[in-house]
Amino acid sequence: MAAQESKLPRVLVVDDEPDQLEVFRLNFRKDFSLQLAGSGAEALDLLGTGPEPAVLLTDQRMPGMSGVELLERAKEIRPDTVRMVVTAYKDAESILEAVNRGDVYRYVVKPWDTNELRMTIGNAVERYRLVKENQRLLRQLQAVNQYLQTEIQQEYDYEDIVGRDGGLRETFASVEKVAPTRSTVLIRGETGTGKELVARAIHYTSPRAGKPLVKVNCAALPETLLESELFGHERGAFTGAERRKPGRFELADGGTLFLDEIGDISPAMQVRLLRVLQEREFERVGGTETVKVDVRLIAATHRDLEAMVKRGDFREDLYFRLTVIPIEIPPLRKRKADIPELARFFLRRHAKEAGRLHLEDFSADAISRLVSYPWPGNVRELENVVERAVILAGDGSRVEASDLRFLDLGARRGPELEEAPSASAPLPRALEKIERDELVRAMEEAGGSKAAAARALGINRSTLYYRLRKHGLAERYGLPPESG
Repeated sequence: MAAQESKLPRVLVVDDEPDQLEVFRLNFRKDFSLQLAGSGAEALDLLGTGPEPAVLLTDQRMPGMSGVELLERAKEIRPDTVRMVVTAYKDAESILEAVNRGDVYRYVVKPWDTNELRMTIGNAVERYRLVKENQRLLRQLQAVNQYLQTEIQQEYDYEDIVGRDGGLRETFASVEKVAPTRSTVLIRGETGTGKELVARAIHYTSPRAGKPLVKVNCAALPETLLESELFGHERGAFTGAERRKPGRFELADGGTLFLDEIGDISPAMQVRLLRVLQEREFERVGGTETVKVDVRLIAATHRDLEAMVKRGDFREDLYFRLTVIPIEIPPLRKRKADIPELARFFLRRHAKEAGRLHLEDFSADAISRLVSYPWPGNVRELENVVERAVILAGDGSRVEASDLRFLDLGARRGPELEEAPSASAPLPRALEKIERDELVRAMEEAGGSKAAAARALGINRSTLYYRLRKHGLAERYGLPPESG
């Protein structure tokens, strides 16, 4: 029986009349784990030294300390405990002020009905559980956000990334100015320039850093799914909607919502989004309840929204709502002086991940090739290129220009280009294909000579053997069987 009672929600009942306490005990002992106190002082002692109750229920008229006075002091000791007071009808008006202050969750008028009071206390217990669950989720979100903030600081040293050109220094100067505000931000830049990185920088240096940052790629979802994703849906709103689902706006409440590729949303979605920006409220799909949110919106696009407005493809009023604070990210080809530093940053990262720490820098010819390349895929493409070069590079300390020969693919046209992975192809599959193709090319050009192929690739023969076996080419080129 004791084990069963310990699982019941804990309720502290306070009344100066022992008979009333006994009535409570007899009526509710099977529903709640009851603690009984005969005075306000005894209740405060239990609150300060004992386990936290979910609900504190007290009579109003008691000698020495009224019920409302007890609840006011209890709020300081156990702020999460839900506080209720039992009172005579003539006292109800005087308690309303305490209710309005938040000191009292609810008052119960005598004489109370057992079933109604049981339900009222049950609702209070549920409120307590929700408070605790929200606190737990908030701690998790804060821990995750703190981890992400630390990861960003470790992964991206903004000063290093900005380099000497000044283009991104101006961008991050804007970030420092807008981060403390709650204004809507529109980030404009080509694909791969780092729009999400800028959005993260704004969020994690803002007062909302401890709250969630939620991202939605508007171009990745059809309109029907995007609407449900953003605004949530009620049970039965459409086929497969078996339960209510909160949308990204709700999940981002108190924090930041990052809408990537905002220029791809439909006219109907533009109308819904405009209303949220204007009124900070919306209804879930299939619902009528109005949901209010406190969300900072950061949007990003690679499209020319001004031109879309002139063509009638994008609402002018939404455009002005989004461009409260516009931030431009220049393409990599317009800040070529940044390329060497960025390339070295990515080299350090991927050499460490690949266990190729002997690679310390690029040769002068390699840097020249990187700087002269137009980088249509911007920083994202540069990182992919450096990651591939780390795999293809020899055993020396530098990445050579020959390790970057596939940059030519970005400028070529024709069937050969269609079959080769582009400079922004998905990893690691594209990396595996490039390495295998390089091995085959070297072996064929060397006429099957492993020594000549190893020299051409700039690696020793043991490394060549390892890579041939890795790609299933050992039998094709007559490799000796592995020892052991």
